[in-house]
Amino acid sequence: MKTVLEVRNLTKYFNGFKAVDTISFDMYSGEILGLLGPNGAGKTTTLQMLLGLTTPSGGEIRIFGLPFEGHREEILHRVNFSSSYVALPYSLTVRENLMVFCRLYGVEKPERKIDELLDIFEIRNIKHIPARRLSSGQLTRLCLAKALLNDPDILFLDEPTASLDPDIADKTRGLLRRIREERGLSILYTSHNMKEMEEMSDRVIFMDRGRIIAMDKPEGILRRYSGRSLEEVFLKIARG
Repeated sequence: MKTVLEVRNLTKYFNGFKAVDTISFDMYSGEILGLLGPNGAGKTTTLQMLLGLTTPSGGEIRIFGLPFEGHREEILHRVNFSSSYVALPYSLTVRENLMVFCRLYGVEKPERKIDELLDIFEIRNIKHIPARRLSSGQLTRLCLAKALLNDPDILFLDEPTASLDPDIADKTRGLLRRIREERGLSILYTSHNMKEMEEMSDRVIFMDRGRIIAMDKPEGILRRYSGRSLEEVFLKIARG
C-alpha cells in the first residue's frame, strides 16, 4: 500500500507541558484511520500540527512523500479539514460560504460542485440561510461540504458526526466510505462515538497523555485489551 502520511517522533510542548510525546505512525492511500483517546490525550493537537496550524516542537511530518516544512502550500492544496467546532463566516449564507471557499481553493466549475454537495448533504433547502441561523447539525453538514470542495486526497476530520442526528450521521458515514472506495480518499479522524469508530476504521490509534499506547485494526485492539467493544477498551484506558 502507498504511504500518504508519515509521522516520526512528533512532539509538542506548551509552556513546558508535553501535549504530544514523540509519536510515530503512517497512513496509507484509501485508509480510514481512527484517532482515539480521552480528552487531553493530544488528538486535536496532533491534527493541528498535521494541518500546519500549530508548529511542532520536534519530529517530522511527511505528506505525499514531501516534508511538510518547505512544501506546506503544495501539500495543503491536496488536503482538507472539517470539525464540528470550527466557525464559518456567520453573516454569509450557506451558498455564499461555499462559494468563498471554492475561490480560495481554485475549484473549477464551482456552481456545479456546490450544487452536488448541497444535494449530497441535504442542505439545498437552506442554501440562502445565513450561517448564524443554522442549527449545529446543519453547520456540521456545511463544514463537511466545504471540506470536499477541492476533492482532497487526505481528509482530516475532528468529531465529524458529533452534531448530526442518527439518520444524517449514517448517510455521512456511507458517503465517506463511498468516496474512499471511488477515489482512494484517505481519512484521519477523531470521534468519541466508539461504535462509529469500530464500523468505519481500518486501523485505530489509541492515544493517552500525549503518547500512542496502541495501534492496530479494531479487532486487534479488542484482543489486546480483552474487550468486547472499543467503548469498553476506551473506558479501561480512560480510567487507567
